[in-house]
Amino acid sequence: MRYSVVLFTSDRGITPAAAARAAEAAGFDCFYVPEHTHIPVRRDAPHPRTGTAELPDDRYLRTLDPWVSLSTAAAVTSVIRLGTAVALPAEHDPITLAKTIASLDHLSGGRVTLGVGFGWNIDELTDHGVPAGRRRTVLREYLEAMQALWSQEVASYDGEFVRFGGSWAWPKPRQLPRMPILLGAGGGEQSFAWIARSADGWLTTPGESDIEEKIGQLNRAWQGAGRAGAPEVAVLAGRPDPAGLARWRDLGVTEALFGMPDRSEDEVIGYLGRLAGRLGLTGRDPAGETGQEHGP
Repeated sequence: MRYSVVLFTSDRGITPAAAARAAEAAGFDCFYVPEHTHIPVRRDAPHPRTGTAELPDDRYLRTLDPWVSLSTAAAVTSVIRLGTAVALPAEHDPITLAKTIASLDHLSGGRVTLGVGFGWNIDELTDHGVPAGRRRTVLREYLEAMQALWSQEVASYDGEFVRFGGSWAWPKPRQLPRMPILLGAGGGEQSFAWIARSADGWLTTPGESDIEEKIGQLNRAWQGAGRAGAPEVAVLAGRPDPAGLARWRDLGVTEALFGMPDRSEDEVIGYLGRLAGRLGLTGRDPAGETGQEHGP
């Protein structure tokens, strides 16, 4: 089981570049950042954790652009993967976004993991022109259109929400047949059917319960769709509990993500060192060699 970290980026505290560099040195597998383009002041959509319009953290208002953040991280790292937890592709033009992501994967040497979400903030999506009740279809079509641009020499796509005729688009991503795509969403039949059709794995939501039962449900959906192998399962973790991590590994969890504080660089580096020690990570030397052990 891999160990990764996620920084809820903001215009305060450690920068994404410094955080990613420190996470790489500590031996973590992937560095993740989230996305919100803006937060409408008046909202009808409740936050999943509070159940109301109240936000649990003011960083929602201050989130940095994920692709700019990961580009700065790519420039100062060499082996750590660079991911989104999660990005919101439906809030972008898919042709332009495909170029951005392919450029990052190309320039980073094939290190991008694309975590995507439908978006809980319906009001935010509405401002971007996403029709009410169609966010799942929009996301599926956007990913299919981007994959066409990434994989075909002459790409085209004809959907309900995106269409374009034969087109050239380079660079192509380094990762073939495509970079890993994880869906960040609450576990359930609808989400798992979507993953089995359109993604490579599941990224849990904070406070997700009944993980064992839901992984079984995901595997059944995966097999029912005729997918080979097994889906990736990335779980948002709290404190590193060895017994809990061992149980997750036995259940088929492939990656555990731990949150990082957005404090000063020295404080974050200290935190990552303590976390890595508890997880048994031995870190990397400047040449990129690692003594990381993928297990509790």
